[in-house]
Amino acid sequence: MPIDPYILLLLGTVGLAALLPASGTGADVASGASTAAIAFLFFLYGARLSTREAVEGVKHWRLHTTVLVCTFVVFPLLGLAARGLVPVFLTHDLYTGLLFLTLVPSTIQSSIAFTSIARGNVPAAICAGSFSSLAGIVITPLLAAALLGNSGGGFSADSLVKIVLQLLVPFVAGQLLRPWIGAFITRHKKVLGYVDRGSILLVVYTAFSEGMVQGIWHQVSAGRLAGLLVVEAVLLAVMLVLTWYGGKALHFGRGDRIAIQFAGSKKSLASGLPMASVLFGAHASLAVLPLMLFHQMQLMVCAVIAKRRARDPEASGPADGTGPDRPDGTTGTGGTRGVGGTTGSAGNARRVPPGAASRSAVGTGTRSG
Repeated sequence: MPIDPYILLLLGTVGLAALLPASGTGADVASGASTAAIAFLFFLYGARLSTREAVEGVKHWRLHTTVLVCTFVVFPLLGLAARGLVPVFLTHDLYTGLLFLTLVPSTIQSSIAFTSIARGNVPAAICAGSFSSLAGIVITPLLAAALLGNSGGGFSADSLVKIVLQLLVPFVAGQLLRPWIGAFITRHKKVLGYVDRGSILLVVYTAFSEGMVQGIWHQVSAGRLAGLLVVEAVLLAVMLVLTWYGGKALHFGRGDRIAIQFAGSKKSLASGLPMASVLFGAHASLAVLPLMLFHQMQLMVCAVIAKRRARDPEASGPADGTGPDRPDGTTGTGGTRGVGGTTGSAGNARRVPPGAASRSAVGTGTRSG
């Protein structure tokens, strides 16, 4: 089971913040740099999202609706149910972080990579992850306002204004400027990927520095962390089971069920960390801790599941949402074809070179998502 190297960098950043926390003028500089980094991060998100691909993906609306329901309805309901674990397993602050975790959008990169490895519907995973991230910019703050209230430590209507200014406005600006800068973004995708991850590391350093200065880490014991890990393991297991068998109950084919499972059971570290920094301020360190732990857990578990799915006898069939396990005997939902197939709706297909989608998806890696 792989350990994401980026998680090691995040842990190293947390250690740096513990040893050398930013304070005084340094804290002001780090906070300003973090705010700018978050805005630039979401500007890049907007510039990367292809409007044409998003519109094409709407044709497979049943799958995307299923993923959105799992991400923003089922997950939060399970998070609310975990309130009964306070104070036996979780402290109030850790529960707040756990509930915030359930409100975060799904991943993009790791969902695509694992869907490709398992020979699932890769184009559907691309669109589902993109839709979830886009919707999360609006839905996550609204859910946080409704479910967290002031329990996040400073969360208020002012936080919603910050969300709009730091996340939504840069995202829209990137989307509007995409016709002029899209080619540049594509050519320098690898370099800008390092900018993404560097920005998130800066956000983590700033958040945990503020936590160290305020001494909030003294509130967390090893026993509480162990309890949090157990709760998150159960949460992940429940979502993996619900997305897989729920997809079967909704008559999705094998390829679509794989995309639903990997996109519907994940939470994005890349989107969640900046949002937490804006929403929770000085209390962001404890708020993001459950998300960081869940992110690594989901990568390890889903890597094993993806490899097992790839060895299924059904994996030799087409990865387009059809397959021998189709309950109604039809030929799919009219969605997109996965690895080595075609994309687009039935009767309006576009050929993709064999293996191209797989290489593209795996090349994204399983980093922060």
